[in-house]
Amino acid sequence: MKAEIVAVGTEILVGDIVNTNAQFLSRELFALGIDMYYQTVAGDNPSRLSEAIRLAFSRADLVIFSGGLGPTDDDLTKETVAAFFDVPLLFHEEIFAEIKSYLKGPCPESNKKQAMIPQGAIVLHNSRGTAPGVILEAQGKIAVLLPGPPRELLPMFTEQVVPYLRSKSDASMYARTLRLFGIGEARLGEELSDLMENANPSLAPYAKDNEVTLRIAAKAGTEQEAKALIHDMEQKVMKRVGAFVYGYDEQDMKTTVAGLLMEKQLTIACAESCTAGLLTAALGSVPGVSAVLSESVVTYSNEAKMKYLGVSEKTLAAHGAVSEETAAEMACGIRKAAGADIGVSVTGIAGPDGGTAEKPVGLVYVGVCYRGHVTVTKLRLKGERDKVRSAAVMHALAAVRRRILDIE
Repeated sequence: MKAEIVAVGTEILVGDIVNTNAQFLSRELFALGIDMYYQTVAGDNPSRLSEAIRLAFSRADLVIFSGGLGPTDDDLTKETVAAFFDVPLLFHEEIFAEIKSYLKGPCPESNKKQAMIPQGAIVLHNSRGTAPGVILEAQGKIAVLLPGPPRELLPMFTEQVVPYLRSKSDASMYARTLRLFGIGEARLGEELSDLMENANPSLAPYAKDNEVTLRIAAKAGTEQEAKALIHDMEQKVMKRVGAFVYGYDEQDMKTTVAGLLMEKQLTIACAESCTAGLLTAALGSVPGVSAVLSESVVTYSNEAKMKYLGVSEKTLAAHGAVSEETAAEMACGIRKAAGADIGVSVTGIAGPDGGTAEKPVGLVYVGVCYRGHVTVTKLRLKGERDKVRSAAVMHALAAVRRRILDIE
């Protein structure tokens, strides 16, 4: 079965709202083993919506619509789909009674429009709104009509549409996402080029801010069989680029590092200059991190570095605030001041000004002091100020992870 998603609503088309429904539906269809190659957004215009419906059904067996099921004149999805299949709309008194019960008060005459259902269709009941959904099978095709508000669409799809679609699909899909740091998409492609030619399971790299993800997806008769296919492929991937893999699926870098600190009961303290607290904020966003995040200081000025971190005036005079030596003293200084197991520091030039030929914008040093030993990583980061700072945070977290796990 091939599927397509059609989101209906001018508010989506012009960018007034983000189409989160499509993201949700895409994931759900994938999990059901249903292929999808296209998504469409159509405004509240009958002729253009008709054309979108015609095109969608020309290339898909299943089309899922979101939106356009309200009581107003510009809610056209149900009427236009019914017209495409030449199916009449019939008034359902029991559906109208459900709508009136939901409103718990006077029911406008316009809500009767929502109780008009295509002949022979399956009604999807809506306990969170006035717009019932519809499943219509006609001419060898399936149309699923869902309300636009996510709070109505998500439970309706999960509770009523998923069981229906499961009965139509004979395949299970499973996917696992590997998250990598320290390797670019191009190099990753070179390392795995032969594996990426494989169709099932498939490999798909995606470049994201400061990292790359690698999605391994498999289709099989059962989920267990699909998982076995993915396991075998993952082992091959790990042999080649496993040193760069830091997490899986939704497990981002800050969650990985915070979890590692909590698992090993290691406390950490941060000394930040150019990142101005972003590193601490990243760790602090992880629930439970208060057990290991000891304290943090932001020391922009040389005076603050000396006062709070014990950075030597001679070091600053000889090497400057942005230097390997200063980063090392910052990391050791915050670890000592906080009595923490690990001290991490970030100092650099985020721009747009302040750079020189010797120390250009994007030059950042990350220091980690752990078990009496300090290491410093020198970075040459690209991009505007915010990009440099966010990349510096990612590198700092990665450096902490490497030190804890003793990874070169």
